[in-house]
Amino acid sequence: MTHPRARRAELASFLRSRRDRITPADVGLPPGLRRRTPGLRREEVALLAGVGVTWYTWLEQGRPINASVQVLDAISRTLGLDEAEREHLYRLADVPAVTDSETCGVLEPETRLILDQLGPLPAAVYNGRYDLLAWNDTYAALFPVLVAQPRATRNALWQLFLAKDCCTPMLNRAEELPQMVATLRAGFGRHLREPVWTDFVRRLSAVSPEFARLWATHDVARPGSRMKIFQHSAAGQVRMVSTSMALSSPAETRMVVYTPMDEESRERIVWIRAHPEAPAVRVHTH
Repeated sequence: MTHPRARRAELASFLRSRRDRITPADVGLPPGLRRRTPGLRREEVALLAGVGVTWYTWLEQGRPINASVQVLDAISRTLGLDEAEREHLYRLADVPAVTDSETCGVLEPETRLILDQLGPLPAAVYNGRYDLLAWNDTYAALFPVLVAQPRATRNALWQLFLAKDCCTPMLNRAEELPQMVATLRAGFGRHLREPVWTDFVRRLSAVSPEFARLWATHDVARPGSRMKIFQHSAAGQVRMVSTSMALSSPAETRMVVYTPMDEESRERIVWIRAHPEAPAVRVHTH
């Protein structure tokens, strides 16, 4: 089968399996007579979701019809889908405007505990767009400007590309920014036409010609261990290795741990952690 046909066939099977697991009693309907399966009938799903019986039947038969966000939401609620199932439904229906599970998903309590336990080392959780989702105290002391941003701009790429040369915390930008953009591009390939992704790229391209230039190269890369050199205004230069580890939840998130490369950097991280009020970047006044 071609890819669209295979996707529609998978959608049909998925909908039937979710419908079969719900009894009429689960949704307040009488059991009725002569039921072939214990699950809901197609017409009952259509009625509860507020959609046409013929339209829903065609959807469940895998016919090439279009489904809106609102209709899929109604079907999702009727079938009692959880977050992972709902996202799967949207993918199979080829509807890109799904709720962004990366930003709306809740971090596991154990993830926050690990961040805190890593305390002597800076550590944080990012999603695929480099939105900063969580961090520990050492990370906050090293990057206070980033963690202080409102959620809309609490993004490592956004802050690095918009920072002035005098005030950026990263010294080896020329090597690292292309790698970060390439990692973003690889993630973007999994979210084509999703507004939250396309809007982010559009806005950052508009305010940063440097980002727009790197984005246009179409280079791709995977997250991995990288050497990063940071400048702390009070403590001085800190040489680190960043190690990226994928998390199981929320989707496409990763924990990044920064390990000092030498004893001098290790001592400076200890000092920064003990002096979180010390200025991390130089503030130039006129």
